[in-house]
Amino acid sequence: METKHQIQYKTKINAPFEKVWAALTKPEIVKQYFFGTDIVTSWNVGEPIVFQGEWEGQKYEDKGEILEYEHNKRLAYSYLSNWSGKEDLPENYLWVCYEVTPNDNGTELTISQTNYDEERAKHSEGNWASIVDEMKKIVEA
Repeated sequence: METKHQIQYKTKINAPFEKVWAALTKPEIVKQYFFGTDIVTSWNVGEPIVFQGEWEGQKYEDKGEILEYEHNKRLAYSYLSNWSGKEDLPENYLWVCYEVTPNDNGTELTISQTNYDEERAKHSEGNWASIVDEMKKIVEA
């Protein structure tokens, strides 16, 4: 991926790593904390990933490709938001990576992402914080 401005969001979740992994990869769980987004993918490297739904009355369909998948450990995908205003060209796709690591009584989740510029990178960092807070409510319950 060509985009720079990488952010890394790290947090500890008081739940087993298998439960956190399920929350990252099972569409029915993702939808509960990720703004009602339907995620469509096989999780096979090279296959598409689609995020679709409706936000404030507007339908959206964001897309990408699975770049890495190591069950219960790490996954990465390219990502192009239809709200980015960017053309559907390889250089306009961002890179997103999730890593889960078991630790004492829980899981460390690391989310890494590239972005187009520093301002958008900061905005993404804030978004991840609120998304993960919602996910924690589900997996820590």
